[in-house]
Amino acid sequence: MKRAITTLLVLTILGASTTMAQKRKTIVDLIIRGGTVVTMDGSRRVIENGGVAIKSGRIVAVSKSAEIDRDYAAREIVNATGKVIIPGLINGHTHVPMTLFRGLADDLDLQEWLTKYIFPAEAKNVTEEFVRVGTRLGLAEMIRSGTTTYCDMYYFEDAIADETYKAGMRGVLGETVIDFPVPDNKTNAEAMAYAERFVKKWNGNALIVPAIAPHAPYTVSEEHLKAIRAFSDRTGAPIVTHISETKREVDDSINAKGASPIDYLNRIGFLNNRVIAAHVVWPSAEELGLLKKLGVGIVHNPQSNMKLASGVAPVPEMLKEDLPVGLGTDGAASNNDLNLWEEMDTAAKLHKLISRDPKVVSAAEAFEMATIRGARALHLEKEIGSIEKGKRADLVIVDLDDLNQTPYYNIYSDLVYATKAADVRTVIIEGRVIMRDRRLLTLNEATIKADARRYRERIVRSLGSQTVPED
Repeated sequence: MKRAITTLLVLTILGASTTMAQKRKTIVDLIIRGGTVVTMDGSRRVIENGGVAIKSGRIVAVSKSAEIDRDYAAREIVNATGKVIIPGLINGHTHVPMTLFRGLADDLDLQEWLTKYIFPAEAKNVTEEFVRVGTRLGLAEMIRSGTTTYCDMYYFEDAIADETYKAGMRGVLGETVIDFPVPDNKTNAEAMAYAERFVKKWNGNALIVPAIAPHAPYTVSEEHLKAIRAFSDRTGAPIVTHISETKREVDDSINAKGASPIDYLNRIGFLNNRVIAAHVVWPSAEELGLLKKLGVGIVHNPQSNMKLASGVAPVPEMLKEDLPVGLGTDGAASNNDLNLWEEMDTAAKLHKLISRDPKVVSAAEAFEMATIRGARALHLEKEIGSIEKGKRADLVIVDLDDLNQTPYYNIYSDLVYATKAADVRTVIIEGRVIMRDRRLLTLNEATIKADARRYRERIVRSLGSQTVPED
């Protein structure tokens, strides 16, 4: 009898102890455990058998899985054993609805591509419905390949923001301002009024950063550029633009304005630490110093620049000077996809070839450009780009055991030179699972494809014989 009472007492004490231990655990929304965590934090920690705890859209802890299990309990657990957990990729420059022009006009220089094919195609086809259909297609493609944040410039940007928010993706989204009539706004006054409403509507949103996007210094007047800078000063909205994309642009600017695009924009007081400059292919060393001093974000688009023969940006010099330079795909009409894995691989290899130095733009640097340095380019490094306590919970789980990744020696080499978009398994944005085991949870892939194919027929009919350039 005494033995039974003693046994019962011991079991009661153990049970109470276990209950107390469970109560001491912090309850979170989601735990990812068991994977190799590539943090991209200040010390570039790589945690084997690591875990991440997430609550209310933010990361609350990053550590070994055993420590996460000890301190936290979650309503949902994602098992990442045998996989790698990385920060969500950042596509720093897109025109996302242009997925519907994918393959429309290839193998042309920029000016001919724009003036003979893209601008006419946009004039005849771009509506708010077109923009929504193209955006959903682009969002699905980006999520499938592990992109969690993108920076965009197009028309009807409010519709793009709406579709992006509904899909659960993060975006820095810029409403285009350009000095000729375009599908959403026919005058500068209309464009600025649209931008005003757009920024006011989305300011403070957890996923959407509303921006204003003057197309380029050669398509927007000095007066309007100054007004845009004043608008940004007043509202805090980022400015998204193209700068020094081609040698012709630089030469024309020198002839017309007596200064290169960068010097001209600096002269009129346009550049500051809210500007996100796409391309920057043709800067001088002095101009790179100026961009660094002013805090301008830069987005390198290697595949688009290669395809349009625009030139090769001096990325090794940018990295040497620690400029905030990220990676972008540009629009799918000039790339022709939205795949950041290809951009990483291309950026690393292109600059080795051009410089004849295999040591420049290492795999680690290329991955950095797609994550934390890319966040700096968008002026969002305090929020995204690395897996750190307090940051937004944007994470991607990637397979490590495909044939193309076997055997595995170095994590950055494997990610940049071997990993493909198809290796992405699960995507989490703002603490919410957006794709699980390659299945999109917020977008209907079949409907998206059917809608895009219908638009293809409309575009072909609208352009007639000008659909594809003749050889």
